[in-house]
Amino acid sequence: MAKAQYSIYVIELSKKIYTENKKFREANPQFNGVLECLYVGMTSKTPKERFEQHKNGTLSKKGINISSSIVRKYGLYLRGSLYNHIPLIPTKVEALKIEKQLALELRRKKYAVWFN
Repeated sequence: MAKAQYSIYVIELSKKIYTENKKFREANPQFNGVLECLYVGMTSKTPKERFEQHKNGTLSKKGINISSSIVRKYGLYLRGSLYNHIPLIPTKVEALKIEKQLALELRRKKYAVWFN
């Protein structure tokens, strides 16, 4: 069986999250309201499949919710221009590291960002 490879993806969120979600607001004190609110994640699926899992509230085979309530409620669409330059990543550990790096880089650029 082929080994899983991981993709990084970015989802644009409705700006309502900034006024409605205290944790999101507190995580993004640098946000000035000009740029977008974003969710950064990583997946062994395609970004499109993962986005659909979030929006549909998908459960794992064990019945565990594998979707983000933030994306389910506020997710609008994938922002390919912010992640298409990142190649597939061979390991989950490396993908998690790159997910965090991208999220923090986007925050430095004044986006409001949520990641795990």
